[in-house]
Amino acid sequence: QVQLVESGGGLVQAGGSVRLSCAASVSVSTMGWYRQVPGKQRELVASITSGLRTNVADSVKGRFTISRDNTKNTVYLQMNSLKPEDTAVYYCTASTSYRQYWGQGTQVTVAS
Repeated sequence: QVQLVESGGGLVQAGGSVRLSCAASVSVSTMGWYRQVPGKQRELVASITSGLRTNVADSVKGRFTISRDNTKNTVYLQMNSLKPEDTAVYYCTASTSYRQYWGQGTQVTVAS
């Protein structure tokens, strides 16, 4: 069983920045972030492999950066130039050979 502990998030003004962190209890393969707003499907924001290969959604490319520290089993999402449409619950995810795990989610609200 993999435990994921998220931190960061909160209320920020448009144009501002927030950094999310997510620590896994054990070494994992791909880690990433999804987000979800009420009434919509959860969507991938960014992911990063253990080899540090990244995949970033077009909607946030150039504004969000994903990184990870394999020594700490931790993934980060640096979110800059935030827009009101970035408001969502952000979920950390981590994968092993067997399954995908999810964090509890953290709310990010961008005020206009």
